[in-house]
Amino acid sequence: MLRTIRAFWDDQRGIAMILVAIMLPVLIGFALLAIDMSRANGLHNDLQKGVDALALATAAELDGRADSITRANLAKTTLLTNKTKFSTSDDPASHDHTLALADVTVTYLTGIPADDTTTLNAAGVDAAGHDWSSTDPKAVSFSLVTVNPSGLTDGAGAFATIFPASFIGSKDTIDIQPQAVAGFVQSICETVPIFMCNPFETTDPLTSKTIQQAFASGDTYSRELRILKVDSNPGPGNFGLLDNGLTSIQEGMAKGTAGTCYNRNSLTTKTGVTLGQVNTGLNVRFDLYQGSLKNQTDLGYRPASNVRKGAKNNCNKYDPAPAASALPLPPGTGYDTSTGMTLPIPNQSFWTPYWTVNHGQAYPGTAVKPLTNPTGDMTKPASRYDVYNYEIANDRVKDQSPNPTKEKGTPSCYKGDLTKADPSRRLMNMAIVDCKANQAKLNGHTAVKPNGYASVFLIAPIQKEDAKDEDNPEGTGKEKAISLEIVDVDGGFANNTLVDKAFRNEAQLYR
Repeated sequence: MLRTIRAFWDDQRGIAMILVAIMLPVLIGFALLAIDMSRANGLHNDLQKGVDALALATAAELDGRADSITRANLAKTTLLTNKTKFSTSDDPASHDHTLALADVTVTYLTGIPADDTTTLNAAGVDAAGHDWSSTDPKAVSFSLVTVNPSGLTDGAGAFATIFPASFIGSKDTIDIQPQAVAGFVQSICETVPIFMCNPFETTDPLTSKTIQQAFASGDTYSRELRILKVDSNPGPGNFGLLDNGLTSIQEGMAKGTAGTCYNRNSLTTKTGVTLGQVNTGLNVRFDLYQGSLKNQTDLGYRPASNVRKGAKNNCNKYDPAPAASALPLPPGTGYDTSTGMTLPIPNQSFWTPYWTVNHGQAYPGTAVKPLTNPTGDMTKPASRYDVYNYEIANDRVKDQSPNPTKEKGTPSCYKGDLTKADPSRRLMNMAIVDCKANQAKLNGHTAVKPNGYASVFLIAPIQKEDAKDEDNPEGTGKEKAISLEIVDVDGGFANNTLVDKAFRNEAQLYR
């Protein structure tokens, strides 16, 4: 008997089956874990793509306007159509679950932590307890999208595991909670490399207006603004330079570009002498090719299609004509040196001398509509820009003024292709800065946030203070102010012509 027991004990036949029986659950468990991890990774990738797309879509609407959050929420409701697999397996019908609003939390932020390792919860609070969230549509510029845990949803980010984790005291589901943060970035690429001080800024917050507020209320309409370059302590009625990517300011003035794109929220000012560069650059738009720009054929230096300026027929300098033989668009009245602008055009008779001299007949009056008046008030006299466009639209550019000047509005000095003359060449985009509030920054040549951007219309060529300096336009002779009208601004109260043509809106993923 003892020998039999010992023989059985020493018999190793079938030992592999015992080992297999012992290891089989372990092997199957690891296999199930591998499958579950693969499924979890697949679900995470699917959901991450979904929340990335949703963050980008909502952030793209956060442009600082009063309705930005409303538009972001609309994007949120219309773009949630991403299909995700491996959802809750308790219900077979939900395996191909559609990502819904109930599955995610979207929070709008004013900013994000500088360190990417600093985590944010779904409410926008970071690990240090700082709350970055806001409901102010003008303050938010980031969208935080987080997939909710399964306990709060129908399970878009959760699925039941194949591995029976409940046997080892865990749960048989895995929560997948990817997160994405996207931000709104706006830049302007078609703008001259100068800024103009906001003429409606005051030291009293109760009376100070942004350029957008002034435009929306009609305060900018038909006023003539006159701006001069200063290197220190600029204020209303002044302009200054911006950092740019150009070899000369003259090029930027002529072509209407800074050679780079500016961030909507940050500009850097720059010192430098502009005498002889601003006037010769801008005056090509009036078919004047002065100094080194003579015989210019570059398409970027083409004139406007209406260059009537009340001048003698001289291609190389601005030579004003006698008032009886040709007139430029008329200057305003009631000029205020503290703001750098005139009163609005008072009545229809304002246009009588200009129209009689240049067109030989009575001004059409109310037939010239104030189409660019942001208030929509059609009883106001037309602005200079409206009259300029009326002349183009009604074939009055070719009208000839009396002897001896016989000026027409059609360009004749440009040596390139005159069929490329463009009405918008007398428009340029310009940054507007609150110079009083940012005085220290402007003097220190540091980054400053602009008040906004404006599309401005050039009323007349820029002259030298001393007429004899017109023979040396690129010299250091002092220049008269740039004369212009504001035609449009950026922002929610604008006519949106500037935004459509110049601004580039982008949404960027940050984490």
